[in-house]
Amino acid sequence: MKKRMSYDHLQPLFAFIDNSPTAYHAAANLEKMLDEAGFSRLDESVRWDIRLGGKYYVNRNGSSLIAFTIPEKMPRGFHMAAAHSDSPCFKLKEAAEIVVDDLYVKLNVEKYGGMILSTWLDRPLSIAGRLVFRGREGMESRLVNLDKDAAVIPNMAIHMNRDMNKGVAYNPQTDMEALIGGAEAKGVYLRKLAEQAGMADYEILGADLFLYNRERCRIAGLDDSLITGPRLDDLECAFAGMKALAEEEPKEYMNVCAVFDNEEVGSGTKQGADSTFLKDVLERVSQKLGVDAEGYRCMLADSFLISADNAHALHPNHPEKADAGNRPVMNNGIVIKYHGSQRYATDAVSAAMMKDICLRAGVLYQSYANRSDIAGGSTLGNISTAQVSVKTVDIGLAQLAMHSAYETAGAADIAYLIQAFRTYYRD
Repeated sequence: MKKRMSYDHLQPLFAFIDNSPTAYHAAANLEKMLDEAGFSRLDESVRWDIRLGGKYYVNRNGSSLIAFTIPEKMPRGFHMAAAHSDSPCFKLKEAAEIVVDDLYVKLNVEKYGGMILSTWLDRPLSIAGRLVFRGREGMESRLVNLDKDAAVIPNMAIHMNRDMNKGVAYNPQTDMEALIGGAEAKGVYLRKLAEQAGMADYEILGADLFLYNRERCRIAGLDDSLITGPRLDDLECAFAGMKALAEEEPKEYMNVCAVFDNEEVGSGTKQGADSTFLKDVLERVSQKLGVDAEGYRCMLADSFLISADNAHALHPNHPEKADAGNRPVMNNGIVIKYHGSQRYATDAVSAAMMKDICLRAGVLYQSYANRSDIAGGSTLGNISTAQVSVKTVDIGLAQLAMHSAYETAGAADIAYLIQAFRTYYRD
């Protein structure tokens, strides 16, 4: 029999996702959570003052965050979790505005990640990201968000394409440019973003700007069993991991939560899971605690990583796309992900450890594997362990329409994941 869970964490989750239109905003909102919990911010460019019993976090690139809590005594190893802050979307190109016949202004965009292009059509969109400018002490960046229904990618009317319902291959260069208004709209978006950042548009020296879906998270279904929203992959897991870390005190292990950027484009950046970010943090902390090189490797041998990235739920309209035996369902608990060719890092040992965590937490778990004739995707587990070699399990929450502009998941599952993370960090 399923154990009923509270939905108390839904509204904080919704507020986090709704206010995190980009990876930069997600990292900033996670920082606020940590600041309120008494964590101290560290700067990678200066020497660290690390003490037993301390709580710290470090941000790289404004979009990746690693937080950790140290027990009062020397830790045996590391209890780590990892998620990612980015989601598939459209990135504005450097010279983004295009004027059409002196009548319309649209934005020249490119794909970021593996998107379902059609889901971005005919939706209210806006623009958010960061602006970089020269400040008093060098280059500075500021987060910006128009927070307005500023753009739309219009579909072609069916009268002009009678085969529309037979399937359309969308061209990201010609079909997906975003309309932002008539001729009077030229220059407006950049000027408004600059004003929000307290500068003139000519002072902007760099910008990472993205289109985002303005529709907000909601509880859905006649039985309130579903949640819908943008960026559920992977802000659900990022929120759950960081919330649990902030709420639990470590005992024998140093607790770590890493939220990496750029998972959707391969993680091969200075702030991605394939970078030295996690390795750098763990090595610096160990050195500050007086652990030598061999001692650090002993700690890694007694460590564990939960790689948390959402999983594919059984689709109600296409159950044939799921594996015959490993077909997770929304609201049925945490999904443990397996792959014979190690796209997921789960093995018998790490799966057993994760199941034990779920059993001690009193939460449900289930399994996922691809159909053997469908390649599927990959995630953070094996990428991060290329830098920090530890026992790893890949998990997630079951969802539909992964990489859509608007996704669907189970209303109960976020509570399961938070409880499992809290048990993991507590014990």
